[in-house]
Amino acid sequence: MKKLTLSTALLALTASFAMADGHSVVRLGTEGAYEPWNFVNDKGEIDGFERDLGDELCKRAELTCEWVKNDWDSIIPNLVSGNYDVIIAGMSITDEREAVIDFTQAYTPPDPSAYVALNADVDLSSAIVAAQASTIQAGFVAEQGWTLIEFATPEETVAAVRNGEADAVLADSSFIDTVAGTDGLVKLERIEALGGGVGMGLRESDAELRGKFDAAIQTMKDDGSLNELIAKWQVSSQW
Repeated sequence: MKKLTLSTALLALTASFAMADGHSVVRLGTEGAYEPWNFVNDKGEIDGFERDLGDELCKRAELTCEWVKNDWDSIIPNLVSGNYDVIIAGMSITDEREAVIDFTQAYTPPDPSAYVALNADVDLSSAIVAAQASTIQAGFVAEQGWTLIEFATPEETVAAVRNGEADAVLADSSFIDTVAGTDGLVKLERIEALGGGVGMGLRESDAELRGKFDAAIQTMKDDGSLNELIAKWQVSSQW
């Protein structure tokens, strides 16, 4: 899934859970703009694979949880500063992120990255390739020496191809599958294996909460319910 490039100047701050009616409320932060992982449905509610997963994990961990929507580019800084307690937003576990926050065990295996374009024969080495800003896909394109154009949201990357501003988009394969076949967009055969599995991000000070979610994730792996959710939303390969 998406990989955020972190600033080494980011400082870790300690924040407590919000209190309501004498009980700890765990706030789950997500982007709400990366279907099928997380998105806002017609009712204005957070929906998708991670909504189903987060609700089930909170139930199993006997936690009272609420959802908070946050833009991708500030999702880690706002976790660290205490705007919410957990990131559950298709975030891959990387060494760079683990220098700033902690992660649970992965709840999905790595999701391959794929391309979509208007021309199946596009030469990526000479093309303009769009990617969401501060993702490992953007970093990969830059490392190849290709021409990179970055946008704040995944929808803007696709729009750039449709309007001729870019020749292709590189993103998680599960997201590419939601737009391929629309408006003449075709998924390219080339696949990039980037990063590790996807986990929940937490502040380094919240080891107890991390342990509760780790245990809940493991029970879902053990009873097969996690694979059922992965298959339902087609976000990655199964465990």
